[in-house]
Amino acid sequence: MNLSDIGTIKSILSRHGFSFSKALGQNFLTNPKVCPEMARLSGAAKGVSVIEVGPGIGVLTVELASLADKVVSIELDKRLLPVLEETLAEYDNVKVVNDDILKIDLKKLIEEEFEGLDVVVCANLPYYITSPVIMRLLEERLPIRSITVMVQKEAAQRICAPLGTRQAGAVTASVNYYAEAKTLFKVSAGSFMPPPKVDSAVIRLDIRPQPPVDVADEKLMFAVIKAAFAQRRKTIQNSLANSMHLDKAAVTSALEKSGVSPTARAEQLTLTDFAAIANGL
Repeated sequence: MNLSDIGTIKSILSRHGFSFSKALGQNFLTNPKVCPEMARLSGAAKGVSVIEVGPGIGVLTVELASLADKVVSIELDKRLLPVLEETLAEYDNVKVVNDDILKIDLKKLIEEEFEGLDVVVCANLPYYITSPVIMRLLEERLPIRSITVMVQKEAAQRICAPLGTRQAGAVTASVNYYAEAKTLFKVSAGSFMPPPKVDSAVIRLDIRPQPPVDVADEKLMFAVIKAAFAQRRKTIQNSLANSMHLDKAAVTSALEKSGVSPTARAEQLTLTDFAAIANGL
């Protein structure tokens, strides 16, 4: 079954009375080159298991299942369950779970489904939940090796931007604390049905065994990062005082301790700088 063929896709969806949901950000891949490459670069292999988010009709799922020992696909849309039952019928190493990736107990799922196996995540993420999904996977410190996801091109540029550059944002610094991010390849809007209005890119986040900086209070550091980029055109001194409702003298003192110039702006700072500011506070 060629799940990248538009005629095949339309036939399957028509048979099950399925229509695309804009609210769920459903765009199905029709470029036959994308999913095999994405699966290969995700680290899916013998001895490895995969958590997939939003399998759609299973075009990426079948590629992952052909490489990995086991794939668990988490699909929110109940209407796709009978579709996936048909398209994945020949793969006995795939399990589809009808649940919400932002609510499901991922630690429990990994313990129950993947004992003794390395775990990677691979997904064609709906644009509207890109950051929440990525940050949940990172913040929970799950026993996973990497996260390979397709996201909106602009989101990929922001996540993978070097800290200390104009493209960097709060998500750049937050992701960098947990993982090393890199862009694997770009995907044009014409690779999907229906085509979205923007291009995409596949990125991989390789989970760090340890954070690259020492910080006494992680939550405080992330609050500093969020505050700094919330008013990125202001100096770090003013953005922290305003966004975190701190006394300016206290901020000045913390910046002196950290060795960061009060006139620096968020986009000029590294993760080491943000950790030092948090420790100073």
